[in-house]
Amino acid sequence: MLYPKNHKSEGPKASTPKLIFAPTGGSEEPGHAVQYVRDKLNLSDLSTSPLTQFHTWFEEALSTKVYQPETVTFATASLPSGKVSARVVFMKELDAKGFVIYSNWETSRKADDVRTNPYAALTFWWREMERQVRVEGPVERLTSEESQVYYDTRIRGSRIGAWASPQSSVLNGREDLEERVKEVEKRFEGQEKIPVPEFWGGLRVLPEVVEFWQGRESRLHDRFRYSKEGDEWKVQRLSP
Repeated sequence: MLYPKNHKSEGPKASTPKLIFAPTGGSEEPGHAVQYVRDKLNLSDLSTSPLTQFHTWFEEALSTKVYQPETVTFATASLPSGKVSARVVFMKELDAKGFVIYSNWETSRKADDVRTNPYAALTFWWREMERQVRVEGPVERLTSEESQVYYDTRIRGSRIGAWASPQSSVLNGREDLEERVKEVEKRFEGQEKIPVPEFWGGLRVLPEVVEFWQGRESRLHDRFRYSKEGDEWKVQRLSP
């Protein structure tokens, strides 16, 4: 390629400045990532059912004092755009069908997503045990009767809040929300039994794929994936 006489090559373009690079938070070896050496996972350790296996791990997380092991990242995607969104919520139930979370299903971003694309993913991370569980599958709403059972366990303020908050809607200020709370408090004044809002309740993720991940040294983790085939579960070891 010919250049003008006065042309000066700029050379390779500078890379984008890095605000964070290769963090090693928690590592006792400067410059190197934390190594996972607490445990290992073999096929022989696993139950034939991922729900039973999850229950076992969850009980171990409780006994190990994992902080709020019910904490889970709930990811959804909107169609036709395909844009993905995720947020941290609490898993409140595990039953023979799947994993249940509770939320507003009228105004929230997750509500918009599942209306167009009734599939979701869950990711649990239990740092104290160096374990991760991933779940993927279609979703279904619980009935109001089913949701009422959990709703009744919430403190009064949380039950009032479910009615008062148009989740994810824009507020002019905190006072707008506080005023809505006062209105709902007045509506249910003197009532201990508050009905669950029609727009609020449980959503169950029906697992089609469940992965159990045990951290290992040098990032050579143990990973096992359950895939549903009819009424049976196929279990395969995955490369880390």
